[in-house]
Amino acid sequence: MTPCKLPPNATRAILTLLPKELPPSLQSKPATLCQVLSRYPRDGVGQIVHQSRWPLKGIHGSYWQVTRTKLKLEGKHGKAWGRLVWKGKMVSQSEELIPGSLKYSWTTGSS
Repeated sequence: MTPCKLPPNATRAILTLLPKELPPSLQSKPATLCQVLSRYPRDGVGQIVHQSRWPLKGIHGSYWQVTRTKLKLEGKHGKAWGRLVWKGKMVSQSEELIPGSLKYSWTTGSS
């Protein structure tokens, strides 16, 4: 079976229909916490996230484990709760509101 080839003008037509830039919810670059969490199923519950500035300040092995979210406006605003692990040690005994969710740039993974 041979693959179907599209004529060059069809390929161009399809490309004109696609957006020039991905919407914020589909981008993988750092963003506000709400935007980062909105990219994942269940609004990011279970994700590990950290502020992008932490590695620049020499803070390693630190992250928030997201336990609950309440996102609004397609992930542009909202709140998130979780447990903080700071430099490898669990700091939060119980779930707490994650501060700076709209103020700072966030990304997934550990710092």
